Amino acid sequence: MLDNLLDLVKQHAGDAIINNPAIPNEQNDEVISSATSSIVDGLKNAVSNGNIGDITSLFSGGNVANSSILQNIQGGFVGDLMNKFGVDPSTATNIAGNLIPNVLQKFVNKTNDPNDSSFDLQGILSHVGGGSLDVQSLISKFTAGQESGGGIMDTLKGFGLFGK
Repeated sequence: MLDNLLDLVKQHAGDAIINNPAIPNEQNDEVISSATSSIVDGLKNAVSNGNIGDITSLFSGGNVANSSILQNIQGGFVGDLMNKFGVDPSTATNIAGNLIPNVLQKFVNKTNDPNDSSFDLQGILSHVGGGSLDVQSLISKFTAGQESGGGIMDTLKGFGLFGK
């Protein structure tokens, strides 16, 4: 998954990173890696904070532009650009705003495309959750509006996300 995500970021890094005079050419690969890490870290943070519903909503056709996950990922990437690469705040915000929403939208589209096996929601949640999640079970709990057993937190504990 990480290699596919890195490739996706590279495909969309043109004007935001590669052709951007604020990013020295010798740092392009590092900045692309940082953008990729920001996406993974943003998803991991959503899982660890119990925001599985936001993730499943995002990946089941939700609006990327209005996603709190997008905002968190962009914020993390802006911080990396400023702290690791010395980019000024305004430029960092523009770079993140031009790159992250596009990549995240393509990521969601590829995940939902039955003809594209480069990403799948089960694999994504499994990777960021650190265990094997039953995505269909999670999605049904949010979309069916009914929870069995002790509720969604007990279900997530069963997946090893929050302990037993």
